Amino acid sequence: MKQSIKTILALQAVVILYTLSSVAAKSASGQPAFSLGFLAFYGVEILILGIYALAWQQIIKRCPLSVAYANRAMAILWSLIWAVVFFKESITWKNAIGVAIVFAGTMLVNGNDE
Repeated sequence: MKQSIKTILALQAVVILYTLSSVAAKSASGQPAFSLGFLAFYGVEILILGIYALAWQQIIKRCPLSVAYANRAMAILWSLIWAVVFFKESITWKNAIGVAIVFAGTMLVNGNDE
């Protein structure tokens, strides 16, 4: 069953939200333990994960679980983007090739006509 663009975009929005929890976690790790900054970033991480859990439940009601989990693999792409944007990390050729493979697989699942 081919998925609608609206469903795929909703799936990706939920995946993006999920990957932002990792940004908050890494930001918390750069703070002194139990400092105000640490607690704030950690609190944001927990909040994001709570919202993600509710959103994910709504998504899996609307599409097949196999499609939802295939799209969740796109977290690799979003995490790579956040690493560059927020933490000034560099992308290697291996990173780019791996993301391209995941992207291609996700597109195959999203366009699957059964």
